[in-house]
Amino acid sequence: MTTLHTLPIPRIPSPTPAHEHAWLVESRHRTSEGTLLYVRCADCGSRRLDMQAHPQQPPVALSRAIGEISGSTR
Repeated sequence: MTTLHTLPIPRIPSPTPAHEHAWLVESRHRTSEGTLLYVRCADCGSRRLDMQAHPQQPPVALSRAIGEISGSTR
């Protein structure tokens, strides 16, 4: 069978172009394991949950980015 007789592999386009998120803290809550940070991307509006175990350490993502807004004008 030659390539003339096969169908191309469909490509699913990404709904929004990939970019580096600029996370802003919307809310924070202290727990016994550290501080939970509810963050939102300033550009696309995605949200994520982070955990900061100690004030001198950077936060670690507990969830993946969800809720991206297509065609954001922010």
